Amino acid sequence: MALGSGLLCLLLVLTGAQGFGILPGKSLSHLEITERAILNVTVQVCRFLAAAEGADFSFPAQPYTADGVAVSCGAPKSSKNFRQAITFITLSNARVDLRHALNASFHFDEEMFVQGRKIITEGIEAIKASNKQENYEAARRTLGEIFHPLQDFYSHSNWVELGNEFPNSNLLRSNVSIGNLADESMPTCRSCDGDDCSNNILEDVIKGKFLTSGYFSVVLFSATKPKGKCSHGGAVDQTSTIDPKGGINKDTFGSSHGHLHTQAANMAIAATSELLEDIREAAGDRPFLQMLRLSKGSSKALCFVIDTTKSMSDEIEAVRTVTTFIINSEVGTETEPASYILVPFSDPEVGPLIKTTDPKILEGVLMSLPVSGGGDDQELSLSGLQLALNGAPSNSEIFLFTDAPAKDKQLRSSVIALIERTQSVVNFMISSSTSTNKRRRRRDDSQQQQNRITASDAQLYRELAQASGGQIVEVTKDELVTAATILSDTLNSSLVTLLQAARSPGKEDVFSFLVDESITNPTVYITGQSVTVTLTNPSGESQQSTDTTGSLITSSQSVGNLQALRLKKLVGSWNIRMVSANPYTLKVIGQSDIDFLFDFVEESQGPFEGYDALDSRPRAGVNGSLLVSLTGSDTATVTEVTLVESWGSEEIKGVVEPQGSSRFLVHVDRIPSVEFAVRVMGRDDSFNSRASIVFQRQSSTHFRSSNLTISGDADSIFVPLGPFSVTFSVTALGQGGNFTIRATNNQGFSSTFPTSLQLETGKMANGTVTLLAPRNTPSGTDVRLTIEAEASDGEDSNYIVLRSTVINTIADFIEPECQLLSFQSNCSGLANCSDSSWTVFLRVTDGAEGTGVNHVRLIQGNGTIITNPAADNANVTMVFYSSSCCSPDMELLVADNIGNVGSCFYSSKMNAPAAFSESTRVTQMSLFSLCILIFGLQVLTELRVC
Repeated sequence: MALGSGLLCLLLVLTGAQGFGILPGKSLSHLEITERAILNVTVQVCRFLAAAEGADFSFPAQPYTADGVAVSCGAPKSSKNFRQAITFITLSNARVDLRHALNASFHFDEEMFVQGRKIITEGIEAIKASNKQENYEAARRTLGEIFHPLQDFYSHSNWVELGNEFPNSNLLRSNVSIGNLADESMPTCRSCDGDDCSNNILEDVIKGKFLTSGYFSVVLFSATKPKGKCSHGGAVDQTSTIDPKGGINKDTFGSSHGHLHTQAANMAIAATSELLEDIREAAGDRPFLQMLRLSKGSSKALCFVIDTTKSMSDEIEAVRTVTTFIINSEVGTETEPASYILVPFSDPEVGPLIKTTDPKILEGVLMSLPVSGGGDDQELSLSGLQLALNGAPSNSEIFLFTDAPAKDKQLRSSVIALIERTQSVVNFMISSSTSTNKRRRRRDDSQQQQNRITASDAQLYRELAQASGGQIVEVTKDELVTAATILSDTLNSSLVTLLQAARSPGKEDVFSFLVDESITNPTVYITGQSVTVTLTNPSGESQQSTDTTGSLITSSQSVGNLQALRLKKLVGSWNIRMVSANPYTLKVIGQSDIDFLFDFVEESQGPFEGYDALDSRPRAGVNGSLLVSLTGSDTATVTEVTLVESWGSEEIKGVVEPQGSSRFLVHVDRIPSVEFAVRVMGRDDSFNSRASIVFQRQSSTHFRSSNLTISGDADSIFVPLGPFSVTFSVTALGQGGNFTIRATNNQGFSSTFPTSLQLETGKMANGTVTLLAPRNTPSGTDVRLTIEAEASDGEDSNYIVLRSTVINTIADFIEPECQLLSFQSNCSGLANCSDSSWTVFLRVTDGAEGTGVNHVRLIQGNGTIITNPAADNANVTMVFYSSSCCSPDMELLVADNIGNVGSCFYSSKMNAPAAFSESTRVTQMSLFSLCILIFGLQVLTELRVC
């Protein structure tokens, strides 16, 4: 639904009022336009929700920031997730310039208005469908992609030059006119006089309100444009050297029409806000905020992957107790998960994946889990974990329970790739019964086989846990609850990692970490057998972990191979000395609002400057770049970024370049060839208005590089009418040979692909993956295709993750409408408005060919509303509204099942006879009878309506 002129005016006014004006000499970029629109609309949504709930709302300080908006929305713990969502959207926006640089449709160049609008409207349909399916990450990706052409319209076309004061709302609708489009043969520009291009659009174009845009080409010898047409302009555009010379773009102050840059940028902010409002109206306020990862609870998912084979019969009751404890410890807290996921696995069955937002439903499923299957020494634990990682949103917390080694070790690289891409934390809870179980009884030497998981089996789980920032805990079934109690502290949404390392084989080593003023509850987690631990605080005092009399450790808990040490907080640099011949892991955490996000990026090789986030691993042994964002403080800055070897001591420092808005571009001269983590050092000069603090943070997820490059591209829209083909390319930058190819997708769609490719060093080989989806696949289904290439010796591998959204072709472009059945009011001429009332009775319909009414929402008015779908027609919802005369107006927002949105306005001052036709008028008695039929007698009696 297009916004009214009043709201558009408000958006344009807010553009100036909230710092959207551009300082002299500084141009506004897609990144800034996008972020400011998101922050602006989010504030309005939170203000509306606060008013609806009767709560106070305080506007954040200007200019708006992600942290400030999160606080005003009552969700300060979501500021990191909110910043991550904004960054994801802005990088998706920037990617359009890098991947579709010469496609005029994505930039509204070359008068491609119909084609550009099609990209936007198809994207809007995909976003609304994704939100309906709660596939919010897919919605964010598409949102960034369509923001780019929408914003380019105001810089690349002559919409501003035509004197328009509001955005073109028809760019958001597919069944209306975009405007008075210039014919292909119509001249639109004259050559510029020197550097002055302010007047190069022809008077006939301006007077006739003809819409045009500039032509663009970076190829000197093939640059062309129709006679008399405008050019984009600028040094890169070769068409601007062809008569008529010059250009009309307003990308920067230095552009051909740079004098209109501020106006075009502000118009783009308002248009981006309008699109966001349309998405919000279709989704509803809470789902809209969930899409932006802004919620009073956690936006994470809590996931359990549980071995249900017969060997777990002794442990399964303990697992139920543990999982119930973990769930209940989070319910009602600020860290309560947004959703819960359960994946059981036995042998040969894996799944199904069960997802719910109701913890009670998950508890019920846990209580009824059957125990069956198995019969051998190994289980499909990695298959269960892979299903969970494919189905859970990014940054989920996963607990895997098993008593057996992995039967499907061949999935190791696939699981690691998913951990890297989702940055989810995986904790392995490895249990053994206090009595010998059925499988162990088959052994001649039961004592020797008491622990079925060998050192190599444990090392696999240890590597996966370390890669994710999780723990591998080996305990008996009786110790599971204690272990879960210890690890439940790691679910806090304010958790930050100060240090994480591992040694295998074990050896003596000394590690250092920094505790700053913002840190609370510093805690050390250690896994391993026979590990001697000595801590030294910034004052030089030392204490061993086994010493119960020292002052450094306030509490200590041990169970199985896990040890947790709560430290007495002392600001400064700590050391921890580890001594063991056995493998061990070390993790130091704390709670703080200050943290960081980052993406590996690569510099654009095309005509535009910029960086594109990698969908695969960075290249090993060569230079690389990262884009780092700080969260939790608007005044903090990054002073140092280091790539730290996970299983060793090598460190590679980068060069930090501030980018504004708490973003920093980091260049390293070499990406490590072994697994590594990212460590950030920073400073905050305004922490609690006191002196500067110096902080240290490390990524929980660990990463790998590769000497393979893999690239590919998939259409963003997947229509399940036939095969969906995706081409990809693999290049071996190191040694060539025969490489294994794997292609998996999170929906389990049938697929075909080459199982291997023969690669020569430095040369590219191509392949195609073909997916086939069921015809009835719901619109909004998120399809994540992971393509992997692995060397024959397994020493090197790389992957790429490509995403598409399923859209089933629908021809419904009409919003639902309201039909007034009855109106009553006695509001006129009464002194006390509370003594009188007015009512309306409506039929909301989506028409015979519509997709059905999805929801009806009261957006203005303080009366009582009752809605009920018609029993025999999904396209009809009946609505009854009653209010005192003190609230004289009401407005409904009505949406159908694919996101078409309409509104209906009624007032107590309406002229009743003219409000509805005689054919739809009903008497008092028939109306009451109809109400009973639709709403039910009990409801009507209790609420005294009709």
